[in-house]
Amino acid sequence: MRTLLNTLYIQTQGTYLHLDTDNIRVEVEREHKAMIPLHHVESVVVFGNVLLSPFLIHRLAREHKPVTWLTEYGRFMARAETPVSGNVLLRVAQHGCACDGARTLAVARFIAAGKLQNQKTTLLRSAREALGDDPELLRQAARDINGQIGCLPLAKTVDEVRGIEGTAARAYWEVFPLMLRANRDFFWLTERTRRPARDAINATLNFAYTVLANDCASACQAVGLDPQVGFLHALRPGRSSLALDLMEELRAVVADRAIITLINRQQLTPRDFVLHEGNTVTIKDEARKLILTHLTERRKEEVTHPLTARKTPLGLVPHVQARLLAQHLRGDRAHYPPYLHR
Repeated sequence: MRTLLNTLYIQTQGTYLHLDTDNIRVEVEREHKAMIPLHHVESVVVFGNVLLSPFLIHRLAREHKPVTWLTEYGRFMARAETPVSGNVLLRVAQHGCACDGARTLAVARFIAAGKLQNQKTTLLRSAREALGDDPELLRQAARDINGQIGCLPLAKTVDEVRGIEGTAARAYWEVFPLMLRANRDFFWLTERTRRPARDAINATLNFAYTVLANDCASACQAVGLDPQVGFLHALRPGRSSLALDLMEELRAVVADRAIITLINRQQLTPRDFVLHEGNTVTIKDEARKLILTHLTERRKEEVTHPLTARKTPLGLVPHVQARLLAQHLRGDRAHYPPYLHR
């Protein structure tokens, strides 16, 4: 297991990255900005107009370090994957499970249960810090989600699991603004919108989810699983369904919690957003850097994994979960145990 997943994020437009012996040399308008040892980097994520030399791409590929290209505003565009690692028998087992309705349903139930439980945990934590009528409203939403968790064992199809997850999601997002204690009017969430984001809070959540999805795709690839063959998410060309499955358990406790913290500390404010024609919103460069820095620090926080009972950096939880899923698919574990945050 790696000590920590180190991802290099480059979002300054016009940056050029190239190989310099065993280092990544960073230049902006031909001016040297940084020299980063390759052995410190596990993957590279670039935003917008950022160039990588062919020799650097080849070296990263040879060392199994993926490169992800996003638009300037954080929308996923492409990902350069290195040759799939792991035993081909694992991927055969994964595909076999995906073709078995009963087994797919079982895995989907556990993934959804993990997501809902972590949403409940996030709501209850915020309820302890809220004021006025907010604590009771947050606790009621947590009770509603708990009721949906109880419905999961009764689901007969994956579509029913998705329906239960959707009902819980509505309860969660309805009270999401109550977890915010600063600039609540500006960051008020009326509905979840993905592409394009219609308000600041959706733009921020979408950006954090893109970063988290990249981490989960890397975890699948490192273990040897096929990132595109998932269980809760339907299979679609070009979609990393399994990476999205793993991300579901971590959305609330990693991405949502990070954004809530930044807003409540007033590190993220209305000044960090730009409103465009057509009622779309984007995040300013400095605010994106702030979010990336905070998410990186969150990765280093140690949590006690509920199954292994070991202190584990939060950034490695996707890798632990991918390994647990692989054990289940190989038949070494009776069911897939989702990550439950404490």
